[in-house]
Amino acid sequence: MDFDRTAEYVSHHSEEEGKKMRKTIWVIFWVLLGVTTVEVSLGLVWKDLGLMWEFVKWTFIILTLVKAYYIVAYYMHLKHEYKNFIYMVALPYIVLALYLIVMILTEAVYVKNIEGIM
Repeated sequence: MDFDRTAEYVSHHSEEEGKKMRKTIWVIFWVLLGVTTVEVSLGLVWKDLGLMWEFVKWTFIILTLVKAYYIVAYYMHLKHEYKNFIYMVALPYIVLALYLIVMILTEAVYVKNIEGIM
């Protein structure tokens, strides 16, 4: 068996494509580093800046979704897949996330009703 596929890879990929891909990887790295830095910094100083918790909470949610997109799209290579495959991979997570939201809201209403009784 021939396990050395370097020659095969080199024959199908040019140096320009390699440079472009490395640049893309570095751009994604810096974007993820920047988002993470903003999240950590905001988590450390939000009280000192006098920011409302609602603003901080939604900022964290949005930045986390941005990070999740970049990780899934580029590092898990789903950006260049067929749409049906992307939907097949994402659908269970979307359904479970919606189910979790419904359960959280149901429990919140239940807890509020119990607190109102006591």
